[in-house]
Amino acid sequence: MAKSSYPTIKSFLNDFLNYCEIEKGLSATTSKNYYRFLQNFFTWLEKNNLESLKPDELAEEHIWKYRMYLSRLPNKTQKAKSGLQTSTQIRYLIALRTLLAYFHEKNISSLPTEKIKLPKEHHEKLIKFLDLEQIKKLLSSPDEKKPEGKRDKAILESLFSTGLRVAELASLDRKHLEGARNKPDFEISIIGKGSHPRTIYFSERALAAVKNYLNERGDDGIEALFISTRKNKPDNSDSARLSTRTIERVVQKYAKKASLSVLATPHTLRHSFATDLLNQGVDLRTVQEFLGHRNIATTQIYTHVTNKRLSEIHRKFHGGRDL
Repeated sequence: MAKSSYPTIKSFLNDFLNYCEIEKGLSATTSKNYYRFLQNFFTWLEKNNLESLKPDELAEEHIWKYRMYLSRLPNKTQKAKSGLQTSTQIRYLIALRTLLAYFHEKNISSLPTEKIKLPKEHHEKLIKFLDLEQIKKLLSSPDEKKPEGKRDKAILESLFSTGLRVAELASLDRKHLEGARNKPDFEISIIGKGSHPRTIYFSERALAAVKNYLNERGDDGIEALFISTRKNKPDNSDSARLSTRTIERVVQKYAKKASLSVLATPHTLRHSFATDLLNQGVDLRTVQEFLGHRNIATTQIYTHVTNKRLSEIHRKFHGGRDL
């Protein structure tokens, strides 16, 4: 076999990440995750003295051994000794499969992407969501007498009203809400995950909470919508803007304060938004548009929630009658 003229697989990493963002239009967060997931593959290569492996030298045997390695990795998120969750293994393998797709796109000889088969999950993906009673408790938790409370109320109301992802909420600017003062319901266009545009809607409650917060702020120089309330807060948008992690902490803080049985996150509110729409009879395709899912299969994780509700309705109004 002729010696390969390609550089090592790892040497393509930076160009692959640029390809993901520029040519594939993936978000910076997705590219960052791919970087992190692939580091695990490179660690495996080093442990097996394969760090000099080149794209056209990667064989099915290597993929099989890497899959075995993943399945035996310890699960750091669980106290009990258990292997890496199947869903996490899938993420690692998808990152590697995307790298192979990049090789083929650039006419670099390598394994076909279909040679990386994903393990099947043995359980239905569960989603955490809040019912309306829990939502009411959560939304009423912030102390609106304080500036921080007004801001946090606006954050919680906005998440539940719009179904925004946390990164989408964090990136909002005040200019997005210009002209909203006299409208009971307000819609704006955003650029969501994967650089795809979509329309989101603020309810009257959410818009009132945001206006109340902005009136409290009283500053005109910072464009970011949600910013730090510290007395010595930065004086520009980039440094004052709340990070996604800070917004996650805000939601978790009030979930604890409201004594919710679910440890809520911004994504829990997104799930709650979608579940509420489906429970009100909104069809799955419409919910898909609200959430900004490119594939209807992603939205179908919510069907088990509505299926349970339909089962209860059938039992109550039809299946339990005497004939």
